[in-house]
Amino acid sequence: MERGTHWESKVLKSVVPVKEKSTLVAINEGRISEVADWMAYEEFTEPDGSILFDFGNDPDYLMDFTLVVNTMNFAFTDFSTGIKFEADYLGKRWSDSEAMLACLHKATTAGVPFFTGDYLANLTRKDLESVFAGTIELPMLDERVTIFNEVGKTLIDKYQGRYSNFVRSCAPKLYANGDGLLERLTVEFPRFKDVSLYNESEVHIYKLAQLGIWGMHLALSPRKAWALEDAHMLTAFADYIVPVGMRVMGIFQYSTELEDQIQSLVEIPCNSQAEIELRANSIFAIARLTDEINYRRPGMKPLLQPQVDYRFWKTYHATHWPHHLTKTVMY
Repeated sequence: MERGTHWESKVLKSVVPVKEKSTLVAINEGRISEVADWMAYEEFTEPDGSILFDFGNDPDYLMDFTLVVNTMNFAFTDFSTGIKFEADYLGKRWSDSEAMLACLHKATTAGVPFFTGDYLANLTRKDLESVFAGTIELPMLDERVTIFNEVGKTLIDKYQGRYSNFVRSCAPKLYANGDGLLERLTVEFPRFKDVSLYNESEVHIYKLAQLGIWGMHLALSPRKAWALEDAHMLTAFADYIVPVGMRVMGIFQYSTELEDQIQSLVEIPCNSQAEIELRANSIFAIARLTDEINYRRPGMKPLLQPQVDYRFWKTYHATHWPHHLTKTVMY
């Protein structure tokens, strides 16, 4: 099977050496083929512009919303208990990042200007405690305050307080000789510089940056308001959840020590060998699985890696199977 141009993305090129040298996480290539044999016949819906909650139709506001969300889209599980953040809203209990969105919809509907630089630059811990009132305290509140204050200041100083002005100033591509949205987002906003060192080589993960850009593409391209021109270059969004799906389906095999750590809810340090191997192999495996699924769907519109990634996230983000615990602001 020929490899497509997406394997030339900065992210995929950087994770291949990790996959080849991993000793704690192994990929069962045979299982990728077996999973593709049946997953290829599932329904993968086309983007229709819908969002979990209604945040209106203004393209600039949706850009602001999406990038602010992904500025804080990390750590929804208590690191000491393993209990996930949940919130009740509109007659339903929401979990994980969906609970975050529920809280944001409730707050903005009540008039909180959460998606503006002025609000972010000045928000306090008390503000976040009020907005994100749920079943547990949202983890890492202090870190979120610091990030929002820094991002808000940058937005005020350079982009009139709006992420949308930043987006409009970039080429509508991930990669454009330095002017691409992913290239600039990870430079101008350091909170998105999701890079690790593995055997002294840089591994470019860029989970939240890519997820934010993908979210804008999902919301705005069906509206013909904005579209990412090289969406095929997006990779999986390496987080806590995709490895769970990979492990449950038998695509991932762990060393005994790592398996015990995950099952016992022992924290795995950020930028440790285990954490980098979990994330890098997730990206590699989703890319391989996407290729295998597309190979089995001749004549159909090729799936993008984020679509296959979402298949795993949606199925397993609220599962009782334990995921690895890493204290980080990157996912």
